[in-house]
Amino acid sequence: MRGTTRGRARRAAVLIGVGMGGFVDGIALHQIAQWHNMLSARVPPHGMDAMRTNMTADGWFHAGVWFITLAGVLALWSAGRSGEPLPPLRTGLGWMLAGWGAFNLVEGIIDHHLLKLHHVRDVPVHVPALDWLFLLIGGVGFLLAGWALARSDSGRG
Repeated sequence: MRGTTRGRARRAAVLIGVGMGGFVDGIALHQIAQWHNMLSARVPPHGMDAMRTNMTADGWFHAGVWFITLAGVLALWSAGRSGEPLPPLRTGLGWMLAGWGAFNLVEGIIDHHLLKLHHVRDVPVHVPALDWLFLLIGGVGFLLAGWALARSDSGRG
């Protein structure tokens, strides 16, 4: 990607991917599947007080990824307003997927392994292999797939 607009658009797409990856994690794994909450390895969600603590932490997490997504949308809007052409859709989607992978990798390393706040599967029991698969597929895999998708269109438009 050449030019400041394309660099800004790439950064915007990565931010949107980070935010959307956080929403997928929170909605799919926290709320729908109920595999874990933000603090479920530290505060097992047994009883209303523990659930309240976990739901509050999940809410703060969602607020954070909402602000990251908003920052990405505003950055994309700013890049678009500059008058220079934005990169092709495929490139933008590739950078979003790379952002999602980066989110999974960073969040997985920090929350699952370093701070041990939660794991991919805490309820009813922790399944360690899922943490490693999450890092490999959802982290490294998404990051590389997004990068490859973005680069496959880099010579166009």
